[in-house]
Amino acid sequence: WERFFYFSTWFFQGSSYLIPRAYGVMHRMHHEFSDTEQDPHSPHFFKDVWGMMVHTRKIYSGFVTNTSTVDPKFLAEPLPKWDALDKFGDHRITRLAWIAIYIAFYAVFVPAGMWYLYLLLPIHFLMGPVQGAIVNWCGHKYGYQNFKNGDHSRNTSPWGIILMGELFQNNHHKFKDSPNFAKKWYELDPSYQVMKLMNFVGIIKLKPAVITPAQLKNAKAA
Repeated sequence: WERFFYFSTWFFQGSSYLIPRAYGVMHRMHHEFSDTEQDPHSPHFFKDVWGMMVHTRKIYSGFVTNTSTVDPKFLAEPLPKWDALDKFGDHRITRLAWIAIYIAFYAVFVPAGMWYLYLLLPIHFLMGPVQGAIVNWCGHKYGYQNFKNGDHSRNTSPWGIILMGELFQNNHHKFKDSPNFAKKWYELDPSYQVMKLMNFVGIIKLKPAVITPAQLKNAKAA
């Protein structure tokens, strides 16, 4: 099943494929250094989202090429690894092939006269970085806080639901090991519902994080 989801990650990200291991290391650093100068993608040190994306890309590339020094604690298991697929999926020719497929799809299905739909193509080309930029920029700048985490993480509703729970960043930073990013009655994490279904049929085994009364006591008033 790990290989199945690994392959699916490449297939659905296409031209914007991000190597899971490198992204996993970067995400662990993000939690450790949230909204400090060591954070790989905090929006509070950049004038705009483009600057943040360029900075994040540089750090990510260092992890992919093993040219950056990484604290061993961020390399601890489990970190999925599939060198053959990563080499293929991260190759420039593979990415260009995906781009050609996207353009061909538009050429076949875009109605005559609706040329402006082609303006959406760059989003398809860079969907991985675009999604990451939205989550990390908006999730640390806009919205409300349920918990005092010592950072600027926010919950951005209703977008938290629309982005499959990922914009409940304040909740996620408080309980980083919890599979459910939603903590209030009016919050919903669709990804968690999918995980519960996969747990039910035996594809995965959920291990919900233990939330202590002391942690809940630190919650701000809604």
